Amino acid sequence: MPEENEPEQVEQQPQGTEAAPGGEAKTDPWADPEAARKEIEKLRREAAGHRTKVRELEPLAAKAKELEDAQKSEAERLTEQLTVERERALKATQTAVAAKVEALAAKTFADPEDAAGALNLADYVDDSGVIDTARINTDLAALLERKPHWARQDDGPRRPAPDRTQGSSGNGNRTSSDPGEVFAGLMNQALSRGR
Repeated sequence: MPEENEPEQVEQQPQGTEAAPGGEAKTDPWADPEAARKEIEKLRREAAGHRTKVRELEPLAAKAKELEDAQKSEAERLTEQLTVERERALKATQTAVAAKVEALAAKTFADPEDAAGALNLADYVDDSGVIDTARINTDLAALLERKPHWARQDDGPRRPAPDRTQGSSGNGNRTSSDPGEVFAGLMNQALSRGR
């Protein structure tokens, strides 16, 4: 054991080596490509062995779960089923409220999903599971006041207006919009250049 006044000495090791538990220097397997390849193969074999063991143990784990379930009391099983069913009912209620909010928001919102995402859906269901549509409508109106850019535009879908003056100007002035006449004009120009 070193005394308090003596500094502890650290052995210096050459680059690419590390001390083995027995005090011997061990070469870093990643420094040499051949050694790295062998180390990778070794690790792959180990991983394959672990995957095989997991596959062998999965049926045993399922069997242990079955035995554990069989040993549970009837009350415990019923309690567990009740918890699962409550979670399922909660998800169904949330989905129903979200659908109701989106349906009511479709009248006034450009994207009704924005409204459903901005509101706390749990606030609109009472203990008996009834959805409060009046409160939803009130909160949707308040939401539109806070975020007027979410409102639906009444001018219909936005489409770019065609501008017939744009396009190729090398074909001369075209006044006709009939595709047959335009094609005939192009053909006449091409034939007149070819003479």
